Amino acid sequence: MKKELPAIIKTPLTHSQLVKYAGASGDFNPIHTVVPVAQEAGLKDCIAHGMLIMGMAGEAICTWFPRESLRKFQVRFQKMTFPGEKLSISGRILGEETVEKETYLLGEVAAINDEGEMKLKGTFRVKKEE
Repeated sequence: MKKELPAIIKTPLTHSQLVKYAGASGDFNPIHTVVPVAQEAGLKDCIAHGMLIMGMAGEAICTWFPRESLRKFQVRFQKMTFPGEKLSISGRILGEETVEKETYLLGEVAAINDEGEMKLKGTFRVKKEE
């Protein structure tokens, strides 16, 4: 019962987004917001907060399914994401499971940039609507 979900294409990531996310999350590690500090750390540019990318994946899941149906969501970060990268969030349903008379859809989600680099992949479980 595999079913592809429509991909969500994000606009290119900006430095402003990283600064706003730092303020919202309280994670002010300068490798996320100050280019010279990121470069001194050996990075080519600032790197996105992993939780920002996870939030984009979660937003996609809640676009595909009602937010209140989400029961489980977990990810593994694969590669760093830099400003200017454009991410595509894809997902698919892998199957169903029934637990104590409730049926759930089991799926996977991934964030991939334009060059095909996997930034994040994960799984989710949503309550199946009647």
